[in-house]
Amino acid sequence: MGKVTGFLEIDRQVHKYQPASDRIRHFREFTLPMSDKEVEKQAARCMDCGIPFCHGPTGCPIHNQIPDWNDLVYNGDWDNAIRNLHSTNNFPEFTGRICPAPCEEACT
Repeated sequence: MGKVTGFLEIDRQVHKYQPASDRIRHFREFTLPMSDKEVEKQAARCMDCGIPFCHGPTGCPIHNQIPDWNDLVYNGDWDNAIRNLHSTNNFPEFTGRICPAPCEEACT
């Protein structure tokens, strides 16, 4: 489980982007990645609820095991985290970009 009080102590961070003046000059990636430490810190926000609505019918439509892989990321177990993610999602590289994140809406 992530940090029990992580949701209260750690603010949600969103990705940062290159300035538009730079983006218009290329067709490459323009989302600036978070560091591994920042991603692990964000994963600590997941409390692994008793009934995790984030991957139920009102949450993730492809049934990603969100509390499980957040815990793996929080603990720095990146290999098992990606294995867990690939067990329900064959294309996390682009579904993560277009997903409207119903898991966050379902989060208690």
